[in-house]
Amino acid sequence: MHLLCTRCQTNYPLDPCRFHCDCGGVLEIGGAPAYDPAQVDRDDLTLWRYRHALPLPEGAKPVSLGEGMTPLVPARWGDLPILLKCEFLNPTGSFKDRGTTVLVTALAAAGVEEVVEDSSGNAGASLSAYAARAGLRATVYVPAHASPVKQAQIEAYGARVVPVPGPRAEAARAVLEAVGWGAVYASHVYHPLILHGMKTAAFELYEQLPSRIRDPESRIHLRVPDAVVLPAGHGSLLLGLARGFAELREAGCIQRAPRLFGVQAAPCAPLAGAWERGAADVEPVAEGETVAEGVRIGAPVRGGTVLAAVRRSGGGILALPDEETLAAQRRLAHLGFYVEPTSALAVAALDRLRDRLEGTVVVILTGSGFKSPATQS
Repeated sequence: MHLLCTRCQTNYPLDPCRFHCDCGGVLEIGGAPAYDPAQVDRDDLTLWRYRHALPLPEGAKPVSLGEGMTPLVPARWGDLPILLKCEFLNPTGSFKDRGTTVLVTALAAAGVEEVVEDSSGNAGASLSAYAARAGLRATVYVPAHASPVKQAQIEAYGARVVPVPGPRAEAARAVLEAVGWGAVYASHVYHPLILHGMKTAAFELYEQLPSRIRDPESRIHLRVPDAVVLPAGHGSLLLGLARGFAELREAGCIQRAPRLFGVQAAPCAPLAGAWERGAADVEPVAEGETVAEGVRIGAPVRGGTVLAAVRRSGGGILALPDEETLAAQRRLAHLGFYVEPTSALAVAALDRLRDRLEGTVVVILTGSGFKSPATQS
């Protein structure tokens, strides 16, 4: 296995402490293992049942809090039947734990003792928890405007919280200064190991969905959604799902991948803007105020890759105003699902996507409502 720059094609040894290329380009992992149904550890009820498909050193001891295998719950949104993948039930209350468990496992195996991260909340909370589990020291740079509840959660795990005034991008700049001083950057944005943790959500959906065998002779199980709808900021979960479904297809487990629909908040929607223009890459936008702080990303670093993945899937990207997001959050709570506004984005989009949705529709609920300020929920 090795690291490969997506911009200049430079190769590096697989080093978990390297988060980008010297040219500034983002990295992928070359020669990574892929999904093999025969190697799934069915006695393990966490995402580590897919250990064989994760690009980690042999013998690395998983740093785990019991993440993954989140419920897939049937529901209805008006007259539309849907399945809700409850990622907010992960150990720290968000989908971020999928990537963190893999990244921290690799960093701990490499002997790292201290990590830094920038986050609007969920990624920082996740890193802080898994760092504590592994016995690592953690410092998290957060936008000063980030949810006080999320900042308190980060601090509760023993991490040092550094509030940074200004938009989300200022926290990113602050953490890069710390990296310049020699800190190890456990980045949910840049690090390619994160995407391999996220791909396990696709593997779980394959196991959780009912089998529909059209051709008994082929023994192909069509356990795949027709569409997956989810919030998209940097798009790490979307890219992880695309990778996971591709591996399932290559393994002969499914015949096609689902259409992927990413949803952004209208005040900060660079992916949706690029999608509407038919562009191959994003242009940075101002970080407008939005209740969906988890997707308040003005310049997604893998934006072009996200756009390409959505196009290949036959899906789409759209943006919603905050009033629709908050209405969906309240409506979801009345169905028994208490999520933060960022999660509600995906469900709110169903009303606009209804004409494009048929068959099995999965909606990803990414973060817990317990992380939201009381005035939002």
